[in-house]
Amino acid sequence: MQTVFEKSVKGKRGVTIAPAEVEKYDFNEKYLRDELVLPELAEVDVVRHYTALSKRAFGVDDGFYPLGSCTMKYNPKLHEEIAAMKGFADAHPLTRADKVQGSLAVIDTLSAYLAGITGMDAVTLQPCAGAHGEYTALLLVAAYHKSRGQSGRNKIIVPDSAHGTNPASAAMAGFEVVSVKSDADKGVDIEDLKRVVGDDTAALMLTNPTTLGLFEKNIIEIAEIVHNAGGLMYYDGANLNAVMGVVRPGDMGFDLVHLNLHKTFSTPHGGGGPGSGPVGCKAPLAKFLPNPRVIRTDKGFRYGTGKNSVGKVSSFYGNFGVYVKALAYIVTLGGVGLRASAETAVLNANYLREKIACFYPADNDRPCMHEFVLSMKKLKDETGVSAIDVAKAMIDEGIHPPTMYFPLIVEEALMFEPTETESKETLDHVADVLRGIIERAYTDPESLHSAPHNAAIRRPDEVKAARNPVVRE
Repeated sequence: MQTVFEKSVKGKRGVTIAPAEVEKYDFNEKYLRDELVLPELAEVDVVRHYTALSKRAFGVDDGFYPLGSCTMKYNPKLHEEIAAMKGFADAHPLTRADKVQGSLAVIDTLSAYLAGITGMDAVTLQPCAGAHGEYTALLLVAAYHKSRGQSGRNKIIVPDSAHGTNPASAAMAGFEVVSVKSDADKGVDIEDLKRVVGDDTAALMLTNPTTLGLFEKNIIEIAEIVHNAGGLMYYDGANLNAVMGVVRPGDMGFDLVHLNLHKTFSTPHGGGGPGSGPVGCKAPLAKFLPNPRVIRTDKGFRYGTGKNSVGKVSSFYGNFGVYVKALAYIVTLGGVGLRASAETAVLNANYLREKIACFYPADNDRPCMHEFVLSMKKLKDETGVSAIDVAKAMIDEGIHPPTMYFPLIVEEALMFEPTETESKETLDHVADVLRGIIERAYTDPESLHSAPHNAAIRRPDEVKAARNPVVRE
């Protein structure tokens, strides 16, 4: 497919720019480019080019998108319309507080709802992504321990099955990362946890349900071990979609939590954003939350600052449009609906898991939560067909591949997350497709090694692409 520059024809124009209505400003020459090369195309050429490009992309509106741990669920278009309402979309972040009372009410109300859903006492919406939320929460951890004269608590404990952003965020926040092993049930190994906690423990970062899609059955004991050592419990909210409205992180013993509004609360996930990673905390940590804060008073809402705050972590107050969608989602569903959403996500995952169990055995025999992990090791040993071969073959069937080779503690891993928005009919179709791929693995493995056959991009050399990426034409 030609690039838009290759399609350029000198003299073609797709837009006529009106004469400026303001006085011309002469910029210093050192700030100006010598030339600006833009493609010359008619409007119809531009529309057709980008429409053709869009047809090569795959999103959750196109088909089944079971990218494990990413919660790629369908999001109601109604919430997009609400976020696009003029009063929300046109509000400038520098507008005086008394002129945007409705927007500040959204922030205050959503913060209160998220605090209730998670069992926290205070929430900031400022962080713009999940990892940004992790980093912000860890700044709170550091400030909390420093305020108590315990700056020596410089170690963050991270399970070996954790998302890669956990150790990365901890390192960026200035902590040393300590790994804790998984036990035979794929939960935190209690004895190993007891071995690594101590006077230098700042916090344990934990996802529950875990990255393997399993509820951490020893969570109360784990929290007691960390708290008794003087550390804090941090909840990675990546998998909240499985438990929202059912159980609250604050009731499990967690002191801090980050959420992904762009995964759980009705904002499309992927494509670079926009995201939102609010952070909630228990009362002892609230004074460290980022500034500015929205304060409710008898005369309305205003911005406020706290002298113990870790400071600003986002331009203005984060991605406001995402807040509107999240609030609309929560108000639309209500408490009963949120719980039903989580329960359906768990039901769908267990249904698909059992539907394919006879030919795709799961990595463990415990009922899963919202996602599950398969191991293709046996299939690879017997046929030479790997996890990536199976994933690539799914593309030819109009299905987005699941997460591949993660978590690292499972060999030849494929992680599926069907989400609550998929129908039984879709899940049955996916099971049939997966069954067909298994049959081909034993009868025609070569066709899987070369899959996909119908995609715009076939089978790139992934090692070369990772080491020597080509990021521009």
